[in-house]
Amino acid sequence: MEMTTSRSFIIRLALWITAGVVGFNVAAPAWAGDESGALTPIFTGKDLAGWKTPDPNPFWKAVDGVLVGENDPAKKGSMLWTEKSYRDFVIEWEARWKGEIDSGIMFRQSNERPRELQLQIGISRSLKRDLTGSFYTGGKEKYPEAGQVKNLEKLLKPAAWNQFRLEARGDTFTVWLNGEPAVKYVNTNYAGAGPIGLQIHPGLEMKIEFRNLRVKGLE
Repeated sequence: MEMTTSRSFIIRLALWITAGVVGFNVAAPAWAGDESGALTPIFTGKDLAGWKTPDPNPFWKAVDGVLVGENDPAKKGSMLWTEKSYRDFVIEWEARWKGEIDSGIMFRQSNERPRELQLQIGISRSLKRDLTGSFYTGGKEKYPEAGQVKNLEKLLKPAAWNQFRLEARGDTFTVWLNGEPAVKYVNTNYAGAGPIGLQIHPGLEMKIEFRNLRVKGLE
């Protein structure tokens, strides 16, 4: 009788543990198994394969797993474009810089003119303030209010590596900065697929570093 009771207890315990494991799996975090794990590196860390480099190229180089962008002595600007084009996509990267810079990520093509949408990194040359994570259109309202980060001082880590995530889905563009939601912007004027570009703005001495650049097309 004692052995039967013991065996029954063991069976009940095993069932309880199994139910607990199943319950844990069901309650897994929302990000578990999402598309972030499927992003593909677009920077090898060793060279600029997969990118259209300017010729000559004093601006861009790979150094110890980091993509370094820097002005030349004449303070000329430069763009580094991916060879592949994207429309709907997710891109993640880390960036680090010091002092006053003006850089960004360019993507998509405008319906109205040959211009891309830009996610700003650093100081706006026109507004003279830090608009990292905000959208620049180049139109009449260069930095639309709806596309600006409202709590940048709480999200940004000066002179440290900052983590970015940008999702482009249809007419909606969403940004996370260091794991926190930063801004969601809607604009129907940028519907065309295009390469992804990294910017060095002309007219100032600046240096920016990128690493862990990864992307996934959603089409």
